[in-house]
Amino acid sequence: MSQQKRTAFFISDGTGITAGALGQLLAHFPETQFTQIRIPFTDSDAKVDDAQKRIVNARMENGQRPIVIMSIGNQKLRAELKEVDAYYIDLFDSFIDPLGVELKEEPLTRPGVAHSISGTNYSDRMEAINFALGHDDGMTHNGLNQANVILVGVSRSGKTPTSIYLAMQFGIKAANYPLTPEDFERKALPPILEGYIDKIFGLTIQADRLSSLRSERRPNSTYASLDNCRKEITDCENLMKRAGIPWADSTTRSVEELSAIILQKIRQPNT
Repeated sequence: MSQQKRTAFFISDGTGITAGALGQLLAHFPETQFTQIRIPFTDSDAKVDDAQKRIVNARMENGQRPIVIMSIGNQKLRAELKEVDAYYIDLFDSFIDPLGVELKEEPLTRPGVAHSISGTNYSDRMEAINFALGHDDGMTHNGLNQANVILVGVSRSGKTPTSIYLAMQFGIKAANYPLTPEDFERKALPPILEGYIDKIFGLTIQADRLSSLRSERRPNSTYASLDNCRKEITDCENLMKRAGIPWADSTTRSVEELSAIILQKIRQPNT
């Protein structure tokens, strides 16, 4: 069966992180192929007008009305946006305003409120993102003691996207290190990590999936061969068992699922 195609807009008066989180709802509909378009900082009449034009164009191109997932606090701008034909999932109309009625309290509507309530502010997340980028793939040992978690696993097992997601969504400082054939021969973690065993979390992956991912980078190479992937994964899992490192299989898990598992392990007080 061929997939139906729909355009999904994420429209926000701020960064769009909250609308993007609501967008995880789309994962429940695997038979629909979504083209995702993000329009952050939609906080004026002119920007709403531009967003409306893009929605109308998508409707004309696809022959079906787009999905609009929106988080706009200003009631006037919200109403204006909805004047064009689309299916709207509105954070304020669906969740926040009804909750305000129940609590008999006027909700805050300024951009970024949801992130301040979470206890992790913008500057914390930016600092964590910079940390994750600076400590990607064992790039540096400096400041490793500041890491909340250190992810390990074979190359292409999902360490980098998980590190970035933890930083973006939760302000978690995540470093990641590849485990290599040299480590497997020594049957030991890289020496630099030996003092941080309580912070280490491992990722593993099924061999056929790993081979497919590696083939995108180095096709027809030993690095990507199925036999080599099987050997590396077996050696990696044995090493993590010996070291007493908890791990999760990233083959069919999203970064959101992996992050939830990791957060339970590290037990951050603000998560």
